[in-house]
Amino acid sequence: MKWISSILVNSLVLIVVAGYFESFHIEGVGAAILASIILSVLNVLVKPILVLLTLPVTVLTLGLFLFVINAITLWLTQAIMGDSFVIDGFGMAILTSIIISILNVLIHKFVIEPFSNKK
Repeated sequence: MKWISSILVNSLVLIVVAGYFESFHIEGVGAAILASIILSVLNVLVKPILVLLTLPVTVLTLGLFLFVINAITLWLTQAIMGDSFVIDGFGMAILTSIIISILNVLIHKFVIEPFSNKK
């Protein structure tokens, strides 16, 4: 259930970001859900390898290099999805990864956690 809520939140965040930036385009809700699923699979399979390979740089930048790694996984998601998910430039991918990270934290902290803690 937690994975499904994470996919839905990520899809919503992708749609919101696409609405604000012309350089970030997603075809629709279905494409957002598919992109979110692909992104979560890449975060499980590829991201740990990238984090391990770039550990010295990540430590030197006090963890800020993780935004670059998130941008790389977004870039890979775009490459897999083709024309239904387009990011114009790596700078846009970095900006988007920062915004997606912030929105995900806020949504999980203020929306999902309060509802999951009610019993």
